[in-house]
Amino acid sequence: MLRDMSGDLPPLALSVRQPWAWAILHGGKDIENRTLGAIKSGGMEPGRIALHAASGMTEREYRWAVWKLHQIAVQAPGPDALIRGAIIGSVDVVDIVNSSPSPWFGGPWGLILETPVPCDPIPATGKLGYFRWERSGEIAKPRPWMTRYDRPNHDDRTLPLFDTLDPSFAEPPEKPWKK
Repeated sequence: MLRDMSGDLPPLALSVRQPWAWAILHGGKDIENRTLGAIKSGGMEPGRIALHAASGMTEREYRWAVWKLHQIAVQAPGPDALIRGAIIGSVDVVDIVNSSPSPWFGGPWGLILETPVPCDPIPATGKLGYFRWERSGEIAKPRPWMTRYDRPNHDDRTLPLFDTLDPSFAEPPEKPWKK
């Protein structure tokens, strides 16, 4: 069981959308990709930071992320199981690079991450770049699409028939940031 480490967490946090925040703590994601402009304007530099799971996550983003995670042999929890709108742990940023052999590197720049430590979720509002976090608000509740996602008949009255099988994709989902 995780414990509330709010007194032990760094004062600065970085907000990351799900399921990428989960992957940093539990899936071996060792790089957080950003533009150089976002890194500079966000005051990002090496050091220990708190990890904030952003409250936003669209179905299109989640579908693409599940596909991408599958390429790296990582299976994310269902969208309704991902904590959003909270500090969920901490991680060391050890370097900032513009290339890496890591399968997690998508560029153009990346924060190299080490030593992820999860904690009990602490409700907090995120911001762009590094920010001083404080306990506030509530953990985001699952949106309707999240509770229906990947369930037969798109409801909660039936369960998946083969829930232990890897996801299959006839073709990759469309990237969420392309129209």
